[in-house]
Amino acid sequence: MGTVYVFFADGFEEIEAFTTVDVLRRAGMDVEMISVTPDEIVTGAHDVPVLCDKNIVNCDFYDAELIVLPGGMPGAATLEKCDDLRRLILHFASQNKPIAAICAAPMILGKLGLLKGKKATCYPDFEQYLDCAEYTGAPVEKDGNIITGNSPSAAMEFALTIVELLRGKEKVQELKEAMCIH
Repeated sequence: MGTVYVFFADGFEEIEAFTTVDVLRRAGMDVEMISVTPDEIVTGAHDVPVLCDKNIVNCDFYDAELIVLPGGMPGAATLEKCDDLRRLILHFASQNKPIAAICAAPMILGKLGLLKGKKATCYPDFEQYLDCAEYTGAPVEKDGNIITGNSPSAAMEFALTIVELLRGKEKVQELKEAMCIH
């Protein structure tokens, strides 16, 4: 089992990022929070600061199992501009490794041409960036190696979909029981 890397930039959506990190850690996964900005302290869209585990320039991602792109603006736009992250996403895609993006962040995958012919969802009005994807508007979509979510309200389902992909339905059921999700 490898590491899940969650990428942070100023303006990230706190609910999407923190819910995902929390649920994956509850599932027993190794999760690293990675800043794509020069500073390892990143501030969310609603002024919540977080100290990331590492900066992207200090990582080699040799053990990466999945990468997560939280939404929020301008966070998702900043993630898109990060050359190191774009290269990592394209490398993951070339190896058919799983990538998860929520809210505004699926636009990054769309602009990289990774959603062509796939079912995908995103925050309303960002579907224009999904480049030949089959936009569904659903809270969460999983198509092949790509998981997309549409908003903060989908954060729990998004995180549980990642858990199911990596650890199976039994682990999801265990988490739902422990967190009283019915």
